[in-house]
Amino acid sequence: MTQQTAPEGVPYLSLQQEFHSLQAEWFSRIESIGAGGAFILGPHVRAFEQEAAAYIGSEFAVAVANGTDALVLSLRALDIGPGDEVITSPFTFFATAEAISIVGATPVFADIDEASFNLDPESVAARINERTRAILPVHIFGNPADMERLNQLARQHGLKVIEDGAQAFGAHAGESIVGSLGDSGCFSFYPTKVLGCYGDGGLISTSDEVTRERLLKLRNHGASAPFTHDELGYNSRLDEVQAALLRIKLEKLEQDIAARTQVADWYDARLAGLDLVTPLRPARGRHAFNLYTIRHPRRDALRAHLNEHRIGNSQCYPLGLHLQRIYAGLGYRPGDLPVVDRLCGETLSLPIFPAMTETQVDYVCDRVAGI
Repeated sequence: MTQQTAPEGVPYLSLQQEFHSLQAEWFSRIESIGAGGAFILGPHVRAFEQEAAAYIGSEFAVAVANGTDALVLSLRALDIGPGDEVITSPFTFFATAEAISIVGATPVFADIDEASFNLDPESVAARINERTRAILPVHIFGNPADMERLNQLARQHGLKVIEDGAQAFGAHAGESIVGSLGDSGCFSFYPTKVLGCYGDGGLISTSDEVTRERLLKLRNHGASAPFTHDELGYNSRLDEVQAALLRIKLEKLEQDIAARTQVADWYDARLAGLDLVTPLRPARGRHAFNLYTIRHPRRDALRAHLNEHRIGNSQCYPLGLHLQRIYAGLGYRPGDLPVVDRLCGETLSLPIFPAMTETQVDYVCDRVAGI
């Protein structure tokens, strides 16, 4: 490993270079949107829904305002609410469990697989009871969950499956793309995601027409026709400006994932042999590498060392959702989910983005090796 100099350090994420490469085409579309006067649920939204569904391999896609709404509306569309339990991962962003609580259901947290960071199907199976209505796996960091085994459990017990693909747009589980393997798939287009817009945005994929029709109502105040409301819904609509950008970025998504994978390859090669664990890749499928998350026995010391050298990093996640204050009433205690508890003290995400250079990876790895 050769010593490299990087006076400015390495950012955790860099969106500026991507923005400048897309600016002319996106601004041209914004100008045409302004001239056309359709700003909400217009032609770019409809086209993006069709293109996203085709990419994912689902029959339909419904664009919404953000990834959290995608989860909430999916749960509502599948009639999950008060009295129901939904089994999910505590090793994820709060929105996953928050959405379950928002619809009045109870999140039930299962432990995760030590290698993949995804839901452990055996832990899920142990928590299924007469109140369980759904399993909500998270494809964490861009690594697809074990959908074959989770879907088998769902079929065995008559449960719905809602995929949280917020960090995994473009990931493959076997031969299928994430979002096509459950009753619905939920995506976030927050700017840091594999497919991100320059604001908030979200999407729900499904191959069930009844679910799609319900989602179309729920995202627009429960309306089945103008000024005709069948139920309480939401104001959750993707705007034309963001849809226009997402259409451009979807066209280059495979290129971006290939670039992320190249960065991950560099990391894997340079970090080999160190006292740490690099991310597991699926035996059958494709990691989208939204994040490159390692395990390190002295994570906090490593993080301080990286900060000293101006290397961006993120502690995803420092505390499992089962131990968050908001869920104290559920009765979880440290040690109940031992793998989650252990990994929360060991995991650290290193910089990764499509424009990251080999020199930047060298700089990061030299500092990781120097701790």
